[in-house]
Amino acid sequence: MHKCHKRGYLFLTAVLLLAASLWWLVLFQRIPDHIRVAEDSRQAKYLGNLLPGWIDEEVMEAAGQQASDIPRENLHISGQDSYTLKCSLLGILPIKDVQVDVVERQKLIPSGIPVGIYMKTNGVLIVGTGEVSDINGIRQEPGGEVVQSGDYILSVNDVPVTEKEEVMDQISQAAGGQVKLTVLRRGERTDLLVPVVQTDSSEYKAGIWIRDDTQGIGTLTYLDQNGNFGALGHGISDIDTSTLLDLEYGTLYRTDIRTVIKGTNGAPGELAGTIRYSGDEVLGSISDNTGIGIFGTITADSADLAYCGAMDIAYKQEVKKGPAQILSAVDGEVKAYDIEIEKISLNSGDANKSMVIRVTDDRLLELTGGIVQGMSGSPILQDGRIVGAVTHVFVNDPTKGYGIFVETMMEH
Repeated sequence: MHKCHKRGYLFLTAVLLLAASLWWLVLFQRIPDHIRVAEDSRQAKYLGNLLPGWIDEEVMEAAGQQASDIPRENLHISGQDSYTLKCSLLGILPIKDVQVDVVERQKLIPSGIPVGIYMKTNGVLIVGTGEVSDINGIRQEPGGEVVQSGDYILSVNDVPVTEKEEVMDQISQAAGGQVKLTVLRRGERTDLLVPVVQTDSSEYKAGIWIRDDTQGIGTLTYLDQNGNFGALGHGISDIDTSTLLDLEYGTLYRTDIRTVIKGTNGAPGELAGTIRYSGDEVLGSISDNTGIGIFGTITADSADLAYCGAMDIAYKQEVKKGPAQILSAVDGEVKAYDIEIEKISLNSGDANKSMVIRVTDDRLLELTGGIVQGMSGSPILQDGRIVGAVTHVFVNDPTKGYGIFVETMMEH
């Protein structure tokens, strides 16, 4: 054989091997390590919607276990069962073993109402540092080399503080060139000696920007039958530092949407409204601010917050590309609007971006242009089940956004 032909065959073989390796790696990354399946939906294929006809799934039983003489179709075992699925490409090339837990299918009550959110931080958040003018007019940044954005001040000169006014008051009295701050930094307490400068005859400053609370509007995703709720589908972070806020306590309030700022390419829209800050307008308390949503307990009448009765949840492998709906109250009343689920990532490294959705409902497109800020948490329904929640909007295409699986939200 001619040397050129040999080199050509070798090159083609190398390309094919590389392509196969990359394809295998893609499949390995797309197949989840763990799934839950409901007792009421045992089926032969769980992951076939990833690549229909390509992925073969073989149930693996425990070696050496005695076979049961009871017909499986006549046997119901309460509680959780588990087994392993051995996934392969076309039944030939092994890809991954998947842990399968059989669970009782849960139900949730979808909501979709807008809520006002107030959160008080656990300590006083240091947003950043800045320059101040000392008593001689010289610009200095005393705290710049000591504190870090994201630190939470717990005490000043051993005096506990929870409000930014308390921090400012303590620092303003800190004669002697420095002040002791006890801060929480990445979960660990530490003491910092922060320089201060005299800004007038009886005032000192450390040149730090601080914040102790935040508020905004989002959407209530679901209630469970024990009076608990989930909302947003993502956590609440500081607007400047983008760090997840460490929660001391929080409250949900009724809110009225007054204006809808329509989204356009490059400019996300927004639901603007009025939060009813009064005792009789409280809907519940927030106990957890996590990367997959905010969670807590409802204290108001849950019937007023429900779109409908309890619905089955869909586990992530049951979600399909194609038509679905989201629930939103952009015009003052919760309604179902048509969307298309365009992409599903069962093994996404970012839980908030497990689905790509596109708004197809002309009514919603006319009202908002698609997805806008304040719609985070809008429940996603498909085939009579609650499957997830809206989390983000595509800045350059407001008709599209991301979603999170409701199964993931329930893991908080």
